[in-house]
Amino acid sequence: MPSKPEPCFLNASQAAGAIKTGALTSEALVRSCLDRIEARDPDVKAWLHVDPDYAIRQAREIDKRPAVHPLHGLPFGVKDIMDTADMPTTQNAAFYQDHRPTLDAACVAIVRKLGSVILGKTDTVEYASNGRKAATRNPFNLAHTPGGSSSGSGAAVGDFQVPLAFGTQTAGSLIRPASFNGVYGLKPSWGVVSREGVTQFSTLLDTVGWYGRSVDDLELVASAFQLPGLGDVGAPSPSALRVAFCETPYWERAEPASRIATETAAKRLSEAGAKVQRLGLPEAFAGLADAQATVMYGEGRAAFLPQYLIEKDAMHPEFVLTAAGKRGVTPERLREAYDLADTCRRQFDALCSDFDVVLAPAAAGEAPEGLHTVGDWIFNGFWTLLHVPCLAVPATKGAKGLPIGIQLVGPRLSDARLLAIAGTLAPLIDVEGEGRLKSLLAA
Repeated sequence: MPSKPEPCFLNASQAAGAIKTGALTSEALVRSCLDRIEARDPDVKAWLHVDPDYAIRQAREIDKRPAVHPLHGLPFGVKDIMDTADMPTTQNAAFYQDHRPTLDAACVAIVRKLGSVILGKTDTVEYASNGRKAATRNPFNLAHTPGGSSSGSGAAVGDFQVPLAFGTQTAGSLIRPASFNGVYGLKPSWGVVSREGVTQFSTLLDTVGWYGRSVDDLELVASAFQLPGLGDVGAPSPSALRVAFCETPYWERAEPASRIATETAAKRLSEAGAKVQRLGLPEAFAGLADAQATVMYGEGRAAFLPQYLIEKDAMHPEFVLTAAGKRGVTPERLREAYDLADTCRRQFDALCSDFDVVLAPAAAGEAPEGLHTVGDWIFNGFWTLLHVPCLAVPATKGAKGLPIGIQLVGPRLSDARLLAIAGTLAPLIDVEGEGRLKSLLAA
């Protein structure tokens, strides 16, 4: 790593500090990111749309204005299911290649208003659901998936092409790519960030979140969305924290790399003084993975029906199954899934009185080889259905040399406290951060 790295290698918080002191301009940061994109994206393929001249014009204009928020001048990647008034929103779907929205999605409008440069649109799985996969590759090994559906966003942040990017999660589309690409990610509590202007899959599951390269980065964006309680919670000491090591009911699906990452994180926290204890979830929680799929496809029928009526046979067969109600989701099954989720949410909130945070796997293993898959979301979907905040932290490398992370989970609407706790625990878990940058620079 060079003694004075290029601005693109700064994390968002570092860049924000440099912009605040005048040591860095938005234009210089954006130009550095564009240089990185030019050098790397022909291979990584994280972006569907970048207009370098327009990005530089945005940055120059922002450099003329007084800063109103720490996001001032920072470039942002936007998952291409989110509307942008000045860029195409294609959803990686053939039908939408010429789609030009006239308004920003709510999340984009907020960060733009606070001075962010919208650098471009990142690749995604079709409609952030299924169908055709993103062309994006894992920056640590181009033969492997970056995960999905927030494929381009996770890879762009992991490859130092942009410091911040939006993703979404309906099953595991934000936390799993964070693990595969060695970055931090926050899936907030359901409903605390507006989904207006974002393609819908499931009303009860879809959640807007974001990627960064540190907990401070995640908190920087969280402040833009005024998450409840942010700034009111002090950083606890490790010895004051009770950490529940939760294998989840699906531990048998964890590959050795995931087990090692989670167990290593637990050991590091214990050695730092945290009180780590095992948490076995009640038996009913074993049904949540199936319930999540039932809700996702049951509500997906309504979400994709209009597009199905328009496209008919031109639509990918996976969408036809969903939109035509051919996935076996009956009203009875959907009611049972809703009821189970309601019961387990209350149970989990009650369990949280015995500990401060849950430590759990973020993915089944390292990023799988091939772009035909985005990986297994078994360790994500049930948390999404519970509506709890989840925060991905890089932890170790697997046998193939690829990053693998863990996730920290809190009760519903505890996002501010989760960020504060993660600020204490993440440096103890993520001890290989410099190594990720060095391995990419050597690639």
